[in-house]
Amino acid sequence: MKQVLGDGSLFEKMERHIAAQKATAKTVREWDEKRAVKRMSPVIYAAALAAASKEDEAARLSIVMHKPADRNESDRKLEYIAAYILTTQAALDPREMQVIEEVADG
Repeated sequence: MKQVLGDGSLFEKMERHIAAQKATAKTVREWDEKRAVKRMSPVIYAAALAAASKEDEAARLSIVMHKPADRNESDRKLEYIAAYILTTQAALDPREMQVIEEVADG
């Protein structure tokens, strides 16, 4: 049975997110190799990449929505999200930012 992404400790959620990021990167490499070898519809390529990134997004969102148990866990969550943003140069949507601000104000 597949585990619900909202379940588990912050550490488990981080581990799932890292695994999902690695799986997404692997899928991107595989599909890029397929595209290099043969002609491929951009629509099929985009659909494959979108499907691969859904688990990554869900895992990241479970971390953003995680309610820290204490100040130490709150700090770890903020550090992880900050590292994610700096590494990927991604942006959080306004709802996610509101959740993060609440944790920071904690």
